[in-house]
Amino acid sequence: MKTQTRKKTVPNRQTRTPKRRRQTPSKYTNAKPVKRIGNFFLPFFLSFCIILCLGVLGFLSYQSVTASNFFDVQTIEVHGVERSSKQKIVTIVGNQTEKSGAWNADLLEIKAKVEKIPFVRMAAVSRVLPNGIRVNVVERVPQAIVRLASGDILVDGEGTNLSPVEAKEEKLPFVMIGWDETKTEKAAKDNLERIKMYQKMLSDWQQFDLALRITTVNLADLREPKAYMVDSGMSVSIALEKDNFGEYLKKGINAIVGKGETFEAVNLVGQNMILSPRKTQ
Repeated sequence: MKTQTRKKTVPNRQTRTPKRRRQTPSKYTNAKPVKRIGNFFLPFFLSFCIILCLGVLGFLSYQSVTASNFFDVQTIEVHGVERSSKQKIVTIVGNQTEKSGAWNADLLEIKAKVEKIPFVRMAAVSRVLPNGIRVNVVERVPQAIVRLASGDILVDGEGTNLSPVEAKEEKLPFVMIGWDETKTEKAAKDNLERIKMYQKMLSDWQQFDLALRITTVNLADLREPKAYMVDSGMSVSIALEKDNFGEYLKKGINAIVGKGETFEAVNLVGQNMILSPRKTQ
């Protein structure tokens, strides 16, 4: 008989996973990142220092050059001046650039001072390198002669007082009376209307060649303007219609001419012109 041999089965042992050894950080682990950061920032820092030094040297050189006598103002050009004082403008520019020279001149400050001069409305100031300053002026244009309590003055289209009348104004042959000198909004608005009315009178009467015959216009009442002339050595007034200054003045002159000693005014009654006798004392 065959003997049966039994194989002994060895029970499976559980395989143990080997424990991982705890790694201690080495002092050389971070060497590469530190080296990369150093390689990046060091050239950057050196470049920054170089640029900074060059900037400082450039600034110092700039200051030295611009402060040199090379930029001292020697020529001052003034254009667009007719009534304004050219000499006053030259004096302002000279005083403002005496120390700064043309390159460092404060152009805005010069502009502000020039625009305070009578008749100057706007001023443009520019450099003409290396040693020049140019001032271009836009002047205010007188639109009327106005009689105030202090005397006759020139005013522009915006109602700005320009200067006292010192000589005969060929383009403004007669004077306006009735100007509102109060500093109110209504006064400013009415005065602008008076300037427009004055200009319309001037335009209409020049067409009829009548402007030189008028001495003054009274625009105190904008609804009833009047013109004054001299006839027979006496002052007479002529009432006007706003829509047609030229035609009504012409009619009024024809009605009063040669009668100034007897009549003092030509008044409007509707569309009719009535002579008003002088009052006897």
